[in-house]
Amino acid sequence: MRHTSRHASRRVACSRPLAPSPLQLLEESFLALATAPQPLTLPARLVCEEPEQEVLPVDQVRTRLAHAATSPELRERTWCEVIRRAQYLGDPWGTVAIAMTVPVLRRILARLAYPAHLERSEVEQEALAAVAAALRSVDAEATDAARELFAAADRAVHRLAYAARRRAGREVGQDAAQLGRLAGSANPMDHTNCHVTAPGVEAGEEGNEYAVLVRAVRARVVGIAEAQLIARTRLGGEPMQRLAAERGLSVRQLYRRRAAAEQQLADHLAHQLREQ
Repeated sequence: MRHTSRHASRRVACSRPLAPSPLQLLEESFLALATAPQPLTLPARLVCEEPEQEVLPVDQVRTRLAHAATSPELRERTWCEVIRRAQYLGDPWGTVAIAMTVPVLRRILARLAYPAHLERSEVEQEALAAVAAALRSVDAEATDAARELFAAADRAVHRLAYAARRRAGREVGQDAAQLGRLAGSANPMDHTNCHVTAPGVEAGEEGNEYAVLVRAVRARVVGIAEAQLIARTRLGGEPMQRLAAERGLSVRQLYRRRAAAEQQLADHLAHQLREQ
């Protein structure tokens, strides 16, 4: 009965919808303003040379603002009015002004390279916070007011990604050193005592490939030699020929050993996931 209950709870967890991202939440708020019974509007003349109607809902203004056929003069005029309203009237125009940047923010984030452990939602939140901060101080009458908002977001997410890469690099270095200490603390002919003699990686530490290998050695899933083989060739990029020469084995033998160790590691991780 316990086994059935665990699988049932896993199915419920898997079917639970993901929480909306910061950009999605902003988009929902923005579209609610545009599609309300009395939608929030702007003068159509701001974004149209020859408007067919007096006003447009804010979502239609944003669509025209992002369209390639819209002239720079119309874009500048529209942005000046949106920023001015956000600064002098407050919400909901603050929400509108930030939401107007979303098409450009999506392009910025699509080009951004950031570490896998950095959550997309964290990057989005950083971009939106930067826009909101810049919105308070930007000169609404400046010709490049919108570009200042975009540039603030771009700088913020690049700083965040850079800091995350630096942090990840330090953690990888620590875990690589930990793997080396494991090797130094154990008898190379007897890997069974390494989980006792070596300091460990606590469960709360940031997970990465080196930390996974350290924990696998401590759990006796793979030996130190196999963990170092994976670390040096897969993570460090060292050629297999170099390790074969060091160990007095053929390259084919090492490939077989690495494949067997990786399969053991994969089975171990899959078992852990099933137990969660």
